Amino acid sequence: MTSEVSRRGMLGLGVGATLAIPAMTRAQRPLPPHREQDSVGVAVVGLGKLSEGQILPALKRTKGVHLAALVSGVPEKAKKWATEFGLPDSAIYSYQNFDTIARDPKVQIVYIVLPNAMHADFTVRSFKAGKHVLCEKPMAVTLAEGERMIAAGKAAQKHLMIAYRCLFEPVNVSAMQMMRKGVVGAPRLIKTVMGKQTSLSDPSDAWRLDMAMSGGGALADMGIYGINATRYLLGEEPTEVRAWARTDRNDPRFKTVEDMVAWQMKFPSGAIGEGSSCFSQPGTMAWQAIGTERRLVADPGCFYNGNAVRIVGGKDDDQPRVAEIDHFGNEMNWFADVVRGRAPNVAPGEEGLQDMRIIHAILQSVRDGGATVKTGFGYKRAYDPATVVGIRTAI
Repeated sequence: MTSEVSRRGMLGLGVGATLAIPAMTRAQRPLPPHREQDSVGVAVVGLGKLSEGQILPALKRTKGVHLAALVSGVPEKAKKWATEFGLPDSAIYSYQNFDTIARDPKVQIVYIVLPNAMHADFTVRSFKAGKHVLCEKPMAVTLAEGERMIAAGKAAQKHLMIAYRCLFEPVNVSAMQMMRKGVVGAPRLIKTVMGKQTSLSDPSDAWRLDMAMSGGGALADMGIYGINATRYLLGEEPTEVRAWARTDRNDPRFKTVEDMVAWQMKFPSGAIGEGSSCFSQPGTMAWQAIGTERRLVADPGCFYNGNAVRIVGGKDDDQPRVAEIDHFGNEMNWFADVVRGRAPNVAPGEEGLQDMRIIHAILQSVRDGGATVKTGFGYKRAYDPATVVGIRTAI
């Protein structure tokens, strides 16, 4: 792979660079004031928009995890970031020599930030190299790939976590907790709307508009947020889905993927989940939870920052007051704690596979003209994020 492929193309975040001391070797350099003594080293694979705009800036402020290596198809870009972080040239890897990372003891975690079709290959290679893996979502393109990733992690006895950042983000964690406490009454309906405008001229959009690379267009890229949110807000798994699509095949963006997909999910409690994803609308990542007594409304609810949740039908002094936090820093710190045995893995490969199964069921229903597709896959979360993830106010 000779050119870099962008992973995300939304909001950016700039943070000041960490200081390096050129006169000292890397081993001799004192730890930055913010870093814990047993901070875990991470290699970031892929230097696209998400890595450059969110992940690398977050790694300048994290306490439990730090940047130890970079993997890129663009040497100049990797060199720039290595210099900024004070990393030696030996900490830069290409996609071709990636497997030699097995000999790098400074790297304990590999964070895969590549197009979806590349996730499975690099996850398996990372496990073979003896590393733990944090992988962007959706975890893969096919169910077989997802299952192969999980099996590889178990064989290597290493952790696999899927990067569901909202499971560690205060607005969504507080909403889960309110749902469990019955703030809305008995849950009746969860509505999610996820979408943005795309352009084939933007490399970060182009691969998402390719079914072979993305595995599902807007549904896989944006809809997965709504599917996951519906599940974690209700604390249940759907038993069946129905779905429909509206796509203009004359639009060059939608030759292989659907544009707008809308779906309904039925849950054991009787609650209904309604969601939509779209690649031809203004940027939207919103949800609301409607119960017998009140509503929770988050608009936006899943952006990189600026999210907020309010109770409709509640008193002013009942409104949640949640501080802003760096989603990616908190997520990476959590996984570092998982690796060190200090925290449970609330987003293992099985969690990613569950969403993939639902995505595939939705696409099956679309192909069958909105027919009901059963989704009783037998999955049950090992840990409820509402219970085990605290609401942190800083990285």
